[in-house]
Amino acid sequence: MKQQLTEGKISLLLLKLTIPMIWGVLAVIGFNIVDTYFVSKLGTKELAAMSFTFPVVTLLGSVSMGLGTGAGSVISRAIGEGDRHKVKGLTTDSLILSVLTVGIFVVLGLTTIDPIFTALGAKAEILPLIREYMEIWYLGVIFIVVPMVGNSAIRAAGNTFIPSVVMILAGLVNAVLDPMLIFGIGAIPPMGLQGAALATVIGRATTLVASLFFLHYHEQMISWKLPSLKVMLRNWQNILYIGIPATGTNMITPISIAFITSLMASYGTAAVAGFGVASKVEMFSVIVPIALSASFGPFVGQNWGAKKYDRVYFALRLGFQFCLFWGIMGAIALGIGGSWVVSIFDKDPAVVEVAAKYLLIVPISYSSAGIILICSTTFNALGKPLPSVVMTITKMLFLYVPLAYLGSWLFGINGIFAAACFANLAVGIGAYLWYHKKFLQNYKFQSV
Repeated sequence: MKQQLTEGKISLLLLKLTIPMIWGVLAVIGFNIVDTYFVSKLGTKELAAMSFTFPVVTLLGSVSMGLGTGAGSVISRAIGEGDRHKVKGLTTDSLILSVLTVGIFVVLGLTTIDPIFTALGAKAEILPLIREYMEIWYLGVIFIVVPMVGNSAIRAAGNTFIPSVVMILAGLVNAVLDPMLIFGIGAIPPMGLQGAALATVIGRATTLVASLFFLHYHEQMISWKLPSLKVMLRNWQNILYIGIPATGTNMITPISIAFITSLMASYGTAAVAGFGVASKVEMFSVIVPIALSASFGPFVGQNWGAKKYDRVYFALRLGFQFCLFWGIMGAIALGIGGSWVVSIFDKDPAVVEVAAKYLLIVPISYSSAGIILICSTTFNALGKPLPSVVMTITKMLFLYVPLAYLGSWLFGINGIFAAACFANLAVGIGAYLWYHKKFLQNYKFQSV
């Protein structure tokens, strides 16, 4: 366990952190695409049943990422301080907290499958299929939450390569097992949705084993001694101080997108499909800024803990410059070739038209969106979750959703897309100004 990020050329360190993260994000996206593809072969009802599970899966994913963000923030700063005992305690206690969280979710989840999914609109003929999937999925929740926290601890130590390899391995295991368990092969009977859930659980189980193995044997960040209750509760408090707000901000975006999707539905099926295709293209377009922003967590945490504020300032400046460049290049590329890219996914002219409009308008704000990501990650790494919460709430709830409804009324679909663009630009500029006011003015920086 070393302060790997407090020495050396900053640009090279950020590059070293970001490249593995790109592959890790791609693996997560591929995991979901593979599941959806094979389940779609079962039929419309099965695909609908799996679609109904997305809100619950997203909710637990938000909780996992929130706990991971909180754990990564406190652990990276402790590493920067050079306090090895504190690092082991925080890592161990964060894993215990994640197991406790799993227990609560499993009990609540298994006892509320029918009422929750009925409330979400599932019909009686779909509920048995949902139950088939979720009963297995809930039992495998430990393989989702604990590795998320464990991988965050590994990244906090300055290693983004291992977590990415672990996610790629899980994706490959899932891709191999999906067709075997869903449709059957040899002595394995076809299991349908249960097979899809089991493939996911087994794939995720590999991440649990790998992350715990690496944390214990390579980084030596786990303590097997019985922790002090007082110290453990204090560590939980510090983790949750950042983790709870981070969970909330992770949940706001999918909820807001659900409202926007319902608004797009008023323009017909082609509009919803076009919005969906454009969103998928956008997801791939912002992978690099997402990976870069995730790299700022361990970098900022370690250097802040080591009181090397100049390195944090210089890294942020580099990050903002890169986001500006990437955003401009992305806007130009999608503005020119958006229709062609969309046609790869769907050749319906009506779908292509809607998606092309989205990719002409919204990417103008990609630079600002990248700045928001970096600022949000930085404030969380510093143990200051409030700015991240404010940025997300302002962007999604105060600007995007209400302006989308107003824009739809005044300008139709173009008004919805313009609202997304304006929300990114406004909050991006605000995030940059907040960074200057709350961060730069409080410290005297020297050249790095």
